[in-house]
Amino acid sequence: MRFEPVRRSRPGYGDRMSTPRRPDLPRRQAVTGLLLAAMAVWIGVASHPRTAGAHARSLSYSHWDLAGAEPRVTVRIPRLELTRLGLDPGSQDPSIDARLADYLATHLQLSAGGDVCAPIDRPRPRSAKEGWAAYTWRLSCTTLRPLEVRSSILLEAAPSHLHFARVRLPEPRESVLERVLSEGAPSWTISAAATPGELPNTAPSTRGATLTSYLLLGVEHILTGWDHLAFLFALLLLAGTLGEVAGLVTAFTVAHSITLGMAALGWVEPEAAAVEAVIGFSVALVAAENSWLMAGRDRLVPVLATLGMAVAAGLAAMGLAVVSPLTLAGLALFGFAHFGLLERSKRPARLRVALAFVFGLVHGFGFAGVLGEMDLPRARLIPALFGFNVGVELGQLGVVVLTWPLLRAITHIQEGRWYRPLAETGSAIICGLGLFWFVSRSFGAG
Repeated sequence: MRFEPVRRSRPGYGDRMSTPRRPDLPRRQAVTGLLLAAMAVWIGVASHPRTAGAHARSLSYSHWDLAGAEPRVTVRIPRLELTRLGLDPGSQDPSIDARLADYLATHLQLSAGGDVCAPIDRPRPRSAKEGWAAYTWRLSCTTLRPLEVRSSILLEAAPSHLHFARVRLPEPRESVLERVLSEGAPSWTISAAATPGELPNTAPSTRGATLTSYLLLGVEHILTGWDHLAFLFALLLLAGTLGEVAGLVTAFTVAHSITLGMAALGWVEPEAAAVEAVIGFSVALVAAENSWLMAGRDRLVPVLATLGMAVAAGLAAMGLAVVSPLTLAGLALFGFAHFGLLERSKRPARLRVALAFVFGLVHGFGFAGVLGEMDLPRARLIPALFGFNVGVELGQLGVVVLTWPLLRAITHIQEGRWYRPLAETGSAIICGLGLFWFVSRSFGAG
């Protein structure tokens, strides 16, 4: 399969493109540039303290200590999420803290025997890491028969919001349970019968999140992760054979499985803002590369892309970005070297597999954000990690199985005349989305 700059044809990378390759950049120099750029991006992404990202999925967390007659709850939520409600505790409005305390007390509740446990005191702020707000308060329950945690935090502003609840049960059989609450399942019944001061009944069916629930969470995460889906779709647009699709999906899967595990296990603590910005860059780069290949490898595209990233790095050096200048400079060098190597490549499809692997490493850090903040005990972290990763892969494969055959079917309509406009338009739209995500996440505009 070949893309001609004039004659219409069916899609695919092909062994050779119709326009001559310019020997502007020696292969060894391009490879060296890619390695140096990847190192700069890696340092920028993985060596900074983790902060609340400019985009990360809408999440919140609570910890319930049920020991004694007065249960205590502590809730953590990114300050960025609170801006959806106009309740950022970092603002200068002195009434924000009181309004936020009232909001949390009414949207995160513990019920016992069907009655809502009344707050003994108003939720009060406590220390939290940068980018987060944390509040704690005590509750009074007349009975513990049965207990139910219910959360409607942020559901009015973000229906896809997920709340991770952890419950510590008292001695003599002290244990920690967890459950993911969402719009479709906003409540969690913890005990079937108990009396005040006694240990709630923890039947196996109520012992927290199961492997299946984490698997479903992984599926939901990939299906609602529009940037991940856009990256995958951009790769599929020019994949001409099943072998190419298999190579791209395998490389992306292996890569993000590696970094998902590393981040979830705490071996690496990536900077969330940098991760999200690089994910946006990856979407824009692959989509721009599609258009570049189809248009005949115009030299102007890599130059403009490199200059744009250099300007972004300069703005970051002036303190106008939330991402480090080193990360943005590394992305500029990476893009320039990648286009140079691609221009000389006889097998662009193979290089795209390598690109899918490189950016898959970064996307894995993005996936890990969901599990990383849960702070699960190690005994439950491994099953949760396994179930979540399997869910991500199943969701990803489902997208490929539904999308790629449809794209192939379009190539057979009037000898592929409809496919090229689809690929060009789709790549342009995806590139625009990627640029929006990159700019908003790099400079805090989103």
